[in-house]
Amino acid sequence: MRYFFTLVLFIFLFCTGFSQHPEPHGALPSQRQLEWADMEYYMFVHFNMNTFTDMEWGLGGEDPSLFNPTDLDCMQWARLAKKAGMKGIIITAKHHDGFVIWPSKYTEHSVKNSPWKNGKGDVLQELREACDHYGLKMGIYYSPWDRNHADYGTEKYLEYFHNQLEEVLTEYGDVFEVWFDGANGGTGYYGGANEDRKVDRRTYYNFPRIWNHVRELQPNAVIFSDGGPDVRWVGNESGFAGKTNWSTLNRDLVWPGWPHYKELQYGHKNGTHWVPAEVDVSIRPGWYYHASEDHKVKTLPKLLDIYYNSIGRNASFLLNIPVDRTGQVHATDSAQMMALADQLRKDFETNLAVDVAVEASSYRWDDPKYGPEKTTDGDPETYWATDEFTRSGSLTLDLGAPQTLNRFLVSEYIPLGQRVEAFRVEVLDEQGQWEEIAEETTIGRKRILRFDDVTTQKVRFTVDSALAAPLITSIELYRAPKVLSLPRITRDDQDRVTIVPGDEDVEIYYTTDGSSPDKNATRYANPFHLPRKTSLRVAVLDPVTSQWSPVAEARLDIPKKGWKVLSGDRTIIDGNPRSLSTFKVGESAIIDLGDIHQLNGFTYTPDQGRYASGIIQDYRFSVSKNGKKWKTVAQGEFSNIKNNPIEQVIRFRKSKGRYIKLEAKSLVDNGQEMRVAEIDVMTVP
Repeated sequence: MRYFFTLVLFIFLFCTGFSQHPEPHGALPSQRQLEWADMEYYMFVHFNMNTFTDMEWGLGGEDPSLFNPTDLDCMQWARLAKKAGMKGIIITAKHHDGFVIWPSKYTEHSVKNSPWKNGKGDVLQELREACDHYGLKMGIYYSPWDRNHADYGTEKYLEYFHNQLEEVLTEYGDVFEVWFDGANGGTGYYGGANEDRKVDRRTYYNFPRIWNHVRELQPNAVIFSDGGPDVRWVGNESGFAGKTNWSTLNRDLVWPGWPHYKELQYGHKNGTHWVPAEVDVSIRPGWYYHASEDHKVKTLPKLLDIYYNSIGRNASFLLNIPVDRTGQVHATDSAQMMALADQLRKDFETNLAVDVAVEASSYRWDDPKYGPEKTTDGDPETYWATDEFTRSGSLTLDLGAPQTLNRFLVSEYIPLGQRVEAFRVEVLDEQGQWEEIAEETTIGRKRILRFDDVTTQKVRFTVDSALAAPLITSIELYRAPKVLSLPRITRDDQDRVTIVPGDEDVEIYYTTDGSSPDKNATRYANPFHLPRKTSLRVAVLDPVTSQWSPVAEARLDIPKKGWKVLSGDRTIIDGNPRSLSTFKVGESAIIDLGDIHQLNGFTYTPDQGRYASGIIQDYRFSVSKNGKKWKTVAQGEFSNIKNNPIEQVIRFRKSKGRYIKLEAKSLVDNGQEMRVAEIDVMTVP
């Protein structure tokens, strides 16, 4: 009877036009999107007028003569990108201040009016030549917002917009990505040429027309914005995609400035269009180069976290490297780029799943073309497929002998759509029982799981739920070497220093004289008092392998024990960025430093919670010798703080003061309360 029903089913399927080959499911990627996905990892370069004004968002009135790199070397950028394993470079051709780094014939706010190369320079052309030399692709960042152009907000500016696009997309060869920033102005605070014009980003630019123009000029380029149309923003600048990450999106619901941007971390299940996520993050706190951040370049463990939470979560990884005022990548940044490349090489050096036996719970029509061994053959065009109406199934890999592993990589065959919505990974333990080590949701182009070392001979991968018959093209297993995480260093308001290691079973050593820690340095055991201004340097030792971490450095300014918080509470000076002090609209944070100091800067840390609020956008910082007569020493905006709510470092001309006051002139999203995590000061050495 079973054979009879099988025959009947076969005849039915044949007569209804059923194909032996898997049919596409849902929204599908275009050829340009598939080629973009294969790039995975590429460089963002923020290098423009802000580099020379020490700002994040320029105001638009900067003198072009300020742009003057002393030793611009795009070949260095490209050489480092290639060595780091990157496949392209996207450059900030025009940022919000409107200054352009090519000699545009449509504006005077350009390198053609700078002293660099006597006005004959062209950064885009030099980058084009460097990318070609090293076999890299080139992309263009262009800010629709323009704080310089007097016609911004009118139809005349839009023609300017299209004219400049045509310049950069026709005169510099093939472009792989066109990156449109979603930032918008109209604060009215700085009095620039167009600061009183707040446009409707959803309608003003007429993005469909812009997209069509890009398609005509660069048909193979993907277009990036909050909602695509080809590549979407991931909804944050912290360096991660959602644990659930669909490459599909209800694209027509999304526009620049979309208030539900947090959804972009996850995409939309059964979305109408294929719009995969790109994770954009800077190697430093800011997007542009600031000398004050030379010691704040992201550590190797942090960069690894970003890699595994971007590429490892079905997204691309766009790492920003801010070029300095010489026109070159700073040595600290390049060292971390190379450290990441070296560690990734080690992490994925040996695939333990090559030439291993693989069994499947079932496969499509029992056709070897869709057999389980297709997941380990190294061919991205072959895949294991279940029967058409099967939404689950499992693969068991037999490694032949016990192996220790801590990485699991799996890929879907995305040309036919993204399908898997739930899967798990198990290993066979010494007692012959299956032990679950991971339970996850989406896969997409690539999903990489990290877990503690586990030794086993068999690994089982199970799709528990899918939108259509799952198509798995690759499964890989690795054992990555241990990476020592840098410790977290804090000093509270009682001048007590705490060092929290990122790993267990390690030894911590520190110095306060500027030297690099080794085994002859002081070994950390418990929190200790350090009531003076100093530089604390810390390193971690793995006593098993004798491996040292890089050195972490914390610059501790004047001690806080004698400080008095006159408005707010001591949580704003306790060294804990998770504690908060809340102020009503119009209230200021006021602190008595206990003595007069020569001040030249301050830091402000906003709410660090997941649903942060009360973040200061526009600020005023004042100092006083007696707490009565105040002098404003710094005011402005914390640029890009909405998307990147990190510690803000503001420098000003040295000024004597005992009292400090931080005021919020406006809050992000027009909040009703100012919330402050930390305030600190910088003093003249």
